[in-house]
Amino acid sequence: MPNTISHIYRDRWEIELFLKVLKQYLKIKTFVGTRPNALKTQIWTALIAVLLLKYLQFHSKHNLALCRLVALLRLNLFSYRNLWDWLNDPFETPPETPNLQLELPF
Repeated sequence: MPNTISHIYRDRWEIELFLKVLKQYLKIKTFVGTRPNALKTQIWTALIAVLLLKYLQFHSKHNLALCRLVALLRLNLFSYRNLWDWLNDPFETPPETPNLQLELPF
């Protein structure tokens, strides 16, 4: 009986740590839906995002903390660059993008 209770608390703690990661790094404060399918979809999406971030962190030549990597990705989200080159030098300034704004004739 005590082993069962300790396993339950250990599993509960793992869930709490996972939810902490979701809240801190992915800024998930509330769930979008209340139905089981909506909750599962949001949790799976967040889990895939965390796994992708961990993969990028693993392949980065810099030893960046996960929170630092997330912050740098947010800053560079709308700049076009090669992801693998960026991982090797994330502090390089992004290249100038050409102005693609169409000019109206009036």
